[in-house]
Amino acid sequence: MDFSPVLISIKTAAAAIFITFFLGITIAALITDVKNNHIKKLADGIFALPLVLPPTVAGFFLLLIFGVEGPVGKPLLEFFAVKIVFSWEATVLAAVTISFPLMYRSARGAFEQIDPVFAYAARTLGMSEQRIWLRVILPQAMPGIAGGGVLAFARGLGEFGATAMIAGNIAQKTRTLPLAIYSETAAGNLDTALNYVVIITLVCFIIVTVINYFLDIK
Repeated sequence: MDFSPVLISIKTAAAAIFITFFLGITIAALITDVKNNHIKKLADGIFALPLVLPPTVAGFFLLLIFGVEGPVGKPLLEFFAVKIVFSWEATVLAAVTISFPLMYRSARGAFEQIDPVFAYAARTLGMSEQRIWLRVILPQAMPGIAGGGVLAFARGLGEFGATAMIAGNIAQKTRTLPLAIYSETAAGNLDTALNYVVIITLVCFIIVTVINYFLDIK
């Protein structure tokens, strides 16, 4: 059995969650502070769109943007000799795009559930806004943020449609576990496909169990 899809998937999911985690928290915090409800709803709709779009449609948009003739892909290729499509970086881009809404929505929900009284009390004690965010708001929101991180990691690990569109299914380069499962099943190698299914299931189960242990979720 070829273990390259396992390594590619873990590497892709790890890189994607690193980006998604901090990006999701930052944008969620910014949107939570927006006072205009119309702007907030519009922004929320935009950031949550990949959650409801079919992954192949999201992948198609990524292909239009980052393709060799796209508004981002063309300058990257001409000026920096960087080609995004059909590369490992494309698998990360697809995973970030599809998993970001889960991180964003979870973080935003966690921030909005915090009682503002705690922040008001911290201000009366002379704490700066930055310290309030780091010492008061963030610790209270951490369980929700961690839960969103788990969901986002698992979603990135299991991403298929957008990855197939922008990264392709290149063996030992962009073939992640879901693509390997599809390829082996299509080729009639059900035993190999089952091995991949067992691996991805065990990885997801271990991640959720470890997070639940450290967060002491009952």
